[in-house]
Amino acid sequence: MAYPKIDFLYLNEEDMVKAGVKDMASCVETMEEMFKLLKIGNYRMGGANGNSHGCMVMFPEKSKFPEMPVDGPDRRFMAMPAYLGGKFDMAGMKWYGSNTENKQKGLPRSILTLILNDKDTGAPKAFMSANILSAYRTGAVPGVGFKYFAKDDAKVIGIVGPGVMSKTALAAAMAVRPSIQTVKVKGRGKASLNRFVQYVKDTYPNVDVYPVETIEEAVKDADIVSVSTSTPTTGDTSIYPYIAEEWIKPGAVIESTAALRFDDDFVIHRARTVTDNIKLYEAWEEEMKPDAYKTVPIPAVHVMDLIAEGKMSLDQVDDLGDVILGNIPVHRKEGEVIIYSVGGMPIEDIAWGTMVYRNALKKGIGQTLNLWDVPQMI
Repeated sequence: MAYPKIDFLYLNEEDMVKAGVKDMASCVETMEEMFKLLKIGNYRMGGANGNSHGCMVMFPEKSKFPEMPVDGPDRRFMAMPAYLGGKFDMAGMKWYGSNTENKQKGLPRSILTLILNDKDTGAPKAFMSANILSAYRTGAVPGVGFKYFAKDDAKVIGIVGPGVMSKTALAAAMAVRPSIQTVKVKGRGKASLNRFVQYVKDTYPNVDVYPVETIEEAVKDADIVSVSTSTPTTGDTSIYPYIAEEWIKPGAVIESTAALRFDDDFVIHRARTVTDNIKLYEAWEEEMKPDAYKTVPIPAVHVMDLIAEGKMSLDQVDDLGDVILGNIPVHRKEGEVIIYSVGGMPIEDIAWGTMVYRNALKKGIGQTLNLWDVPQMI
């Protein structure tokens, strides 16, 4: 780019698909590389600690201003800025608005975009549709965990919550464990459940898929369990989906991107807690203490609460990055049950967004837009 002129690449959703955003195997590889950079510290995210998930805009339950939105299910705006080094060497930010009522308008609950910026000047390099990108990176992060922790011959996966994120988590599981033969799925709504079952039949015709009535049925005999539900955070953690220890197959991996609850005795004494980034959970605990779990319902957040209460210690939590780099063993004991928490980080969006952007440049995909030829204010 010849400064001061600034052009950037615009990629709509169709462009993103053409540029390979749905290549799950490549996305899993990209997330694995991201985890390596994360562990050695070659990244920055928001907040004074450099590990914040992002900045959330929430609305009051009531407002005296008629135009101001009020609180509702999944009603928020979120800015998620980051820099990721290594082969990515890119800054950027994912920005989205979320509202469950969008579905009544034929829209997804969240509408997401991603901007990539030059790390030195801040000039925009790309502005892209990010719904598919975000869904795929969200599925690929569990996929890295499945790659390392799931049995090599894993055959059964249990899905709790038949939404978009579960589709991509399943895609990642199939990419790293093609031995999977059976998919069990638990959902609340019949329509979404039927759509998910049909999706699996269409996408993986050699896999048996069937709905189940309870979480227990989804978990029993499963080598991999993936939980991604939309559960309100009212402060009452008893409403979070619950998994009992006796339902879990020895050696199973249970992955959660959302609300999930276990008995404390199991978490403290027998389960193995693995996080995508322990510093993210420390940041949540710092920002939302006490009882961060009431606001961020991911299992590892509850573990941080237990640590704060003196019931667990930090050395009982393992980071996936340490496993990937060989700093700690993949398995600590035979038949261990792994609870793998996925909190979501903007560096994941930067990583996959950068790869798709570069692929688009190589293939001549997208539309070049001009910010200015010469800035009028300098």
